[in-house]
Amino acid sequence: MRFGRIAAFCAASIITATLAAPAFAQTPYDGNWQVTIVTKTGSCEATASSMLTVADGKITAPGANVSGTIGSGGLVKVSINGAYANGQLSGNAGSGKWNGASAGIPCSGRWEASRQ
Repeated sequence: MRFGRIAAFCAASIITATLAAPAFAQTPYDGNWQVTIVTKTGSCEATASSMLTVADGKITAPGANVSGTIGSGGLVKVSINGAYANGQLSGNAGSGKWNGASAGIPCSGRWEASRQ
């Protein structure tokens, strides 16, 4: 009888510890995001789209020089192939501003993103 209570207590402790453990390397904005940029000033490409991946709040993209983060509150700060962007994500969408250059001529505009 005593062994049964000890075993039940141990099992309950393990289950409680498992449920209380934090998720491994996951933030509210992790996943794939389709991002579209629109140029408002300058001679950069008028529009462009790209798929970015967020993992543990860090932004990456295959074949692109990307460095950036998304905070737990959705604040975006990123550099993509020499252009800089910032903005805000909320739920499954977001937007912000970007600036960069094409052939040394400054460009800027807006971006929008949606989680895929």
